[in-house]
Amino acid sequence: MADRKVGALLVMEQQTLLGIISERDYARKVILQGRLSKETQVSEIMSSPVISVSPKNTVGECMHIITKNRIRHLPVLEGSTVVGVVSIGDLVNSVISEQEVTIRQLQAYISGAATT
Repeated sequence: MADRKVGALLVMEQQTLLGIISERDYARKVILQGRLSKETQVSEIMSSPVISVSPKNTVGECMHIITKNRIRHLPVLEGSTVVGVVSIGDLVNSVISEQEVTIRQLQAYISGAATT
């Protein structure tokens, strides 16, 4: 995970999402417990059932889910098919982009450059 700069991996069987394993899961359930990586199965340390969202969820809804559940990654499912993963970083970047647009619009309005 570190080599690929990935914070979480989906655990799949065929096309079915079984769980998710994060760096935090690995650190808390393997390293801190003195377990050996080669002797620990992913199924023993993955988070399951997985908290997920659909493509129709809003950024705000996803932020609420992540905050409420103290997680950092949300698989995006369309029905039972995984179509993506949203991270807290993705959501924060989206909020920042939206705020930048709003700030530019307000600055244009205040300076009189806005047209009605």
